Amino acid sequence: MVVLWISIGLLIGIATGVLQFYMLKKFTGAVSLGKITNKTVIFAITQFLFPFAVLVICAFLIRDHLMWVGIGIAAALVIGAILWFVIFSKKSNEKDPKSSKGGKSGKNTNSSIKKNTNNKSNKKKKKK
Repeated sequence: MVVLWISIGLLIGIATGVLQFYMLKKFTGAVSLGKITNKTVIFAITQFLFPFAVLVICAFLIRDHLMWVGIGIAAALVIGAILWFVIFSKKSNEKDPKSSKGGKSGKNTNSSIKKNTNNKSNKKKKKK
């Protein structure tokens, strides 16, 4: 019986955390792209107030499970962020063939750095 009560609070917390992570992801994605609209502002406000509202409601209705709701929210946010990072980093590695493991990864090799610095010093000499 105790496990059932713990799982109810934990399930409410996980659902809240997943929804908050979704809103946070939408908000940060829009801000990163510079597309701030009314919908973006609503996501920003809602993603901060939503967990607070859930915790207040749980404090009044199921006070004994408040700790489990908080644990569920935090766990869903942390696990969601880790999964999103792993999935996103795998997709970006598949798209960029130069970033393969075990070798030179692209544009900034020693020779190109030397060429860039030589070009800058040549421009300075030409101005004098």
